[in-house]
Amino acid sequence: MAIDFQDDREAGRLLAVEDGAVVGHIAYFVLADAPHALVAVHTIVEQGNEGRGIAGGLVRTFYGIAAAEGVPVVPLCPYAASWAAKHPDEAPEPAAEVVVAAKAQLAAAPGPG
Repeated sequence: MAIDFQDDREAGRLLAVEDGAVVGHIAYFVLADAPHALVAVHTIVEQGNEGRGIAGGLVRTFYGIAAAEGVPVVPLCPYAASWAAKHPDEAPEPAAEVVVAAKAQLAAAPGPG
């Protein structure tokens, strides 16, 4: 069965859905200040679904959404950062000041990261 990627912006989740079940997601937020980057915080693949390329598909889709919106991605998630380093043609590096702003917004956010 094919994986469907669904952006739930309101919840801050990019979902990987297969046969009606969520099999993985990226937790993210939108940077409050311009350029309103998409900031990946966690990439999670549900137990039993590892090794199927779901995490890579999530990150690739996440970069595609950002490109369509004309905003950078800040990959604070270690998996997303590793994926970006391996795919520089699909994952342009964000400006240093955007990364600093994203880290500051994450640190100031209430509750779990």
